[in-house]
Amino acid sequence: MTDKPAADTIDLARFLPHPPAAVWAALTDPALHARWWAAGDIKPVVGHRFTLDMGNWGEQPCEVTEVEPERLLAYRFAEGTLDTTITWRLAPEGRGTRLFLTHAGFDLDSPMGRKAIEGMGEGWPHVLDGLAALLDETA
Repeated sequence: MTDKPAADTIDLARFLPHPPAAVWAALTDPALHARWWAAGDIKPVVGHRFTLDMGNWGEQPCEVTEVEPERLLAYRFAEGTLDTTITWRLAPEGRGTRLFLTHAGFDLDSPMGRKAIEGMGEGWPHVLDGLAALLDETA
Protein backbone atom coordinates (compact mmCIF):
# COMPACT_ATOMS: atom_id res chain seq x y z
CA MET A 1 0.00 0.00 0.00
CA THR A 2 1.35 3.44 -0.95
CA ASP A 3 0.75 6.46 1.23
CA LYS A 4 -0.90 9.21 -0.77
CA PRO A 5 -0.33 12.83 0.23
CA ALA A 6 -3.30 14.50 1.89
CA ALA A 7 -5.50 16.47 -0.49
CA ASP A 8 -4.99 19.59 1.65
CA THR A 9 -1.19 19.39 1.39
CA ILE A 10 1.54 20.45 -1.02
CA ASP A 11 4.63 18.21 -0.84
CA LEU A 12 7.77 19.02 -2.81
CA ALA A 13 11.37 17.85 -2.70
CA ARG A 14 14.39 19.39 -4.35
CA PHE A 15 18.07 18.44 -4.38
CA LEU A 16 20.31 21.45 -3.82
CA PRO A 17 24.06 21.03 -4.44
CA HIS A 18 24.86 23.01 -1.28
CA PRO A 19 25.54 21.87 2.29
CA PRO A 20 22.73 21.92 4.86
CA ALA A 21 24.33 24.91 6.65
CA ALA A 22 23.97 27.06 3.52
CA VAL A 23 20.37 25.95 2.92
CA TRP A 24 19.54 26.54 6.60
CA ALA A 25 20.97 30.06 6.41
CA ALA A 26 18.81 30.84 3.37
CA LEU A 27 15.73 29.59 5.25
CA THR A 28 16.42 31.41 8.51
CA ASP A 29 18.43 34.57 7.80
CA PRO A 30 15.97 37.44 7.16
CA ALA A 31 18.24 39.19 4.63
CA LEU A 32 18.71 36.01 2.58
CA HIS A 33 15.07 34.93 2.96
CA ALA A 34 13.93 38.27 1.49
CA ARG A 35 16.05 37.65 -1.60
CA TRP A 36 14.45 34.35 -2.61
CA TRP A 37 10.90 34.55 -1.21
CA ALA A 38 9.55 37.19 1.17
CA ALA A 39 10.83 39.84 3.55
CA GLY A 40 10.21 39.19 7.22
CA ASP A 41 11.89 38.86 10.57
CA ILE A 42 12.12 35.06 10.53
CA LYS A 43 14.21 33.47 13.31
CA PRO A 44 14.70 29.77 14.08
CA VAL A 45 13.30 30.07 17.61
CA VAL A 46 10.20 28.14 18.71
CA GLY A 47 7.46 30.62 19.60
CA HIS A 48 8.97 33.45 17.54
CA ARG A 49 6.22 35.46 15.83
CA PHE A 50 6.99 37.26 12.59
CA THR A 51 5.32 38.47 9.43
CA LEU A 52 6.16 37.74 5.82
CA ASP A 53 5.52 40.49 3.28
CA MET A 54 3.67 38.69 0.50
CA GLY A 55 3.28 41.74 -1.74
CA ASN A 56 -0.24 41.88 -3.17
CA TRP A 57 -1.40 39.33 -0.57
CA GLY A 58 -0.26 41.57 2.30
CA GLU A 59 1.73 40.79 5.40
CA GLN A 60 1.07 37.29 6.68
CA PRO A 61 1.49 36.53 10.40
CA CYS A 62 3.54 33.46 11.26
CA GLU A 63 4.78 31.61 14.35
CA VAL A 64 7.68 29.17 14.52
CA THR A 65 6.50 25.82 15.93
CA GLU A 66 9.48 23.47 15.49
CA VAL A 67 13.23 23.91 15.09
CA GLU A 68 16.05 21.41 14.71
CA PRO A 69 19.05 23.41 13.44
CA GLU A 70 20.04 22.45 9.89
CA ARG A 71 17.33 19.73 9.87
CA LEU A 72 13.81 21.09 10.46
CA LEU A 73 11.96 24.41 10.49
CA ALA A 74 8.18 24.59 10.80
CA TYR A 75 5.86 27.54 11.26
CA ARG A 76 2.23 28.46 11.14
CA PHE A 77 1.58 30.59 8.08
CA ALA A 78 -1.12 33.22 7.52
CA GLU A 79 -2.68 32.82 10.93
CA GLY A 80 -6.26 34.05 10.96
CA THR A 81 -6.79 33.60 7.22
CA LEU A 82 -5.27 30.46 5.67
CA ASP A 83 -4.09 28.95 8.95
CA THR A 84 -1.67 26.57 7.27
CA THR A 85 1.68 25.12 8.30
CA ILE A 86 4.92 25.25 6.33
CA THR A 87 7.56 22.65 7.18
CA TRP A 88 11.07 22.57 5.76
CA ARG A 89 13.10 19.38 6.27
CA LEU A 90 16.76 19.19 5.27
CA ALA A 91 18.58 15.91 4.69
CA PRO A 92 22.27 15.75 3.81
CA GLU A 93 22.77 13.97 0.50
CA GLY A 94 26.27 13.53 -0.86
CA ARG A 95 27.79 17.00 -1.03
CA GLY A 96 24.40 18.66 -1.05
CA THR A 97 21.02 18.75 0.64
CA ARG A 98 17.67 17.20 -0.17
CA LEU A 99 15.10 19.83 0.83
CA PHE A 100 11.54 18.74 1.57
CA LEU A 101 8.73 21.27 1.71
CA THR A 102 5.32 20.44 3.15
CA HIS A 103 2.64 23.14 3.10
CA ALA A 104 -0.35 21.64 4.90
CA GLY A 105 -3.74 22.43 6.33
CA PHE A 106 -5.54 24.19 3.47
CA ASP A 107 -9.30 24.39 4.12
CA LEU A 108 -10.65 22.84 0.94
CA ASP A 109 -14.22 23.58 2.05
CA SER A 110 -13.61 27.31 1.60
CA PRO A 111 -13.16 29.11 -1.73
CA MET A 112 -10.08 30.90 -0.35
CA GLY A 113 -8.50 27.61 0.73
CA ARG A 114 -9.12 25.98 -2.67
CA LYS A 115 -7.76 29.03 -4.52
CA ALA A 116 -4.72 29.18 -2.23
CA ILE A 117 -3.72 25.53 -2.66
CA GLU A 118 -4.08 25.83 -6.45
CA GLY A 119 -2.02 29.03 -6.59
CA MET A 120 0.61 27.88 -4.13
CA GLY A 121 0.80 24.46 -5.78
CA GLU A 122 1.84 26.25 -8.97
CA GLY A 123 3.92 28.90 -7.19
CA TRP A 124 6.06 26.85 -4.81
CA PRO A 125 8.23 25.27 -7.55
CA HIS A 126 9.14 28.80 -8.73
CA VAL A 127 9.90 29.88 -5.16
CA LEU A 128 12.23 26.88 -4.85
CA ASP A 129 13.87 27.92 -8.14
CA GLY A 130 14.58 31.27 -6.50
CA LEU A 131 16.08 29.57 -3.46
CA ALA A 132 18.33 27.46 -5.69
CA ALA A 133 19.44 30.54 -7.65
CA LEU A 134 20.27 32.43 -4.43
CA LEU A 135 22.30 29.50 -3.13
CA ASP A 136 24.20 29.28 -6.44
CA GLU A 137 24.84 33.02 -6.33
CA THR A 138 26.09 33.07 -2.74
CA ALA A 139 28.14 29.84 -2.89
